Amino acid sequence: MKISTNAFLVGFSLFTLFAFRQDVPPNLRLFLLIGQSNMAGRGIPEAEDEQTNPRIWMLTKDLNWVAAKDPMHFDKPAIVGVGPGLAFAKQLTDRYPKMNIGLIPCAVGGSGIDVWKPGAYYEPTKSHPYDDMLSRARKALEQGQLAGILWHQGESDSSPDKAGVYEAKLTELVQRLRQELNASTVPFVAGTLGDFVVKRNPDAKAVNDALQQAAQHIPNTYCVLSSELTDKGDSTHFDAASARTLGRRYADVFIQKKLIRTKP
Repeated sequence: MKISTNAFLVGFSLFTLFAFRQDVPPNLRLFLLIGQSNMAGRGIPEAEDEQTNPRIWMLTKDLNWVAAKDPMHFDKPAIVGVGPGLAFAKQLTDRYPKMNIGLIPCAVGGSGIDVWKPGAYYEPTKSHPYDDMLSRARKALEQGQLAGILWHQGESDSSPDKAGVYEAKLTELVQRLRQELNASTVPFVAGTLGDFVVKRNPDAKAVNDALQQAAQHIPNTYCVLSSELTDKGDSTHFDAASARTLGRRYADVFIQKKLIRTKP
């Protein structure tokens, strides 16, 4: 019996698809990645950033689950790179070997805290950061439960008129997020701006102070320090190694404070 070449190729392709397909695990521990460019990532990817882990998944721009790797954000495709999200997840899976993680990348480079509210439009990326994030989070919740919110933002608010009201706006954002996502006790972990940002712009120190004060005043809120990390040469963005270190620092908060509701 003769089998046409086309039929053979179709059959082989289907076999390959099903043989190597990875099914998304049920009941993912979901983590929302929000903020601006240092959460999205601008570090230059290296081989380790492209290695996937069968227990770490990410939600794509098209709302599909795929094995996570950097770059995972899509706010500015031409410059997006390594952020803290993947290293964060790797650190957690090392500590909790039975846990499957779903990352929800939603950060938008250059976005100020004022566009992280309902209806706000951000012209540089022609997007609605808050509304888009909320839609993506709700889609992700079909595959698991929200376990944490990671925030890194503030460079765009490092000016005398904005830094003074930053803590109040962050408090409002956290409260709104928890209400809309039915996540009243979900940990919210923020990260301070890099030393290099403060050195370039002293007003950034007021934002860092606000981030740390918010962690003391808002329930279930924590702050990760980015001290001694280095930039990629632009005095604005973490290099890849520092972005990974920052991610591990975020993870250490969840580990040390026992914020993960599962047995190791």
